[in-house]
Amino acid sequence: MALLPYLETQTSTQPDACVIWLHGLGANGHDFYPIVPELKRSQQLAIRFVFPHAPSIPVTINNGYVMPAWYDITDMQIDRVIDEQQLRQSATDINALIAEQVEKGIKAERIIIAGFSQGGAVALETVLANQQKLAGLLAMSTYFATKNSVQFNPANQATPIEIHHGLYDPVVPETLGKQTVALLQEKAYAVKYRQYPMEHSVCPQQIGDIDNFFADCLA
Repeated sequence: MALLPYLETQTSTQPDACVIWLHGLGANGHDFYPIVPELKRSQQLAIRFVFPHAPSIPVTINNGYVMPAWYDITDMQIDRVIDEQQLRQSATDINALIAEQVEKGIKAERIIIAGFSQGGAVALETVLANQQKLAGLLAMSTYFATKNSVQFNPANQATPIEIHHGLYDPVVPETLGKQTVALLQEKAYAVKYRQYPMEHSVCPQQIGDIDNFFADCLA
């Protein structure tokens, strides 16, 4: 199976950890790439950052326009109607990137999966169903698209999880972020929720929290 194309940057010539960071609908791997130099604590660690590009597919809610997307969205109801088969294929593609990093010498338990919006939905599925222990899960401005069908695996029961959301998000309402937190807490996951005075975006305060989360997971 061909790997997804991706951007890569490292804080060390000999990384012993990896962050795989997934962009949102219509974006690409360049979206979060510029944030890496701002992650001051993480710069002190030996981390490889991988920013995969989603494939370009027709997106129903955008009149079938072809754009980078991890899966199709067919209805913009509060919980959204999505193509779960495509989302799971994207999770499989991310697992292939995890396997590549393991082959390169980075242990799975030193790999963090992060995602924004659509990328966050894929990150949730990837980590929570994973058979390998991973280092952390960061889900930003997103929703648990496969909450009713995910096959939870106990391997990541104690894996640190942070969920971030904007108070004024008009694209993915904050209620969906809170629902994800509540569901994971019911299942005894170690989840921390952070909210920010922003819309569907990332803010400077959040970048500091992202940095701390990565560094704490990998310290």
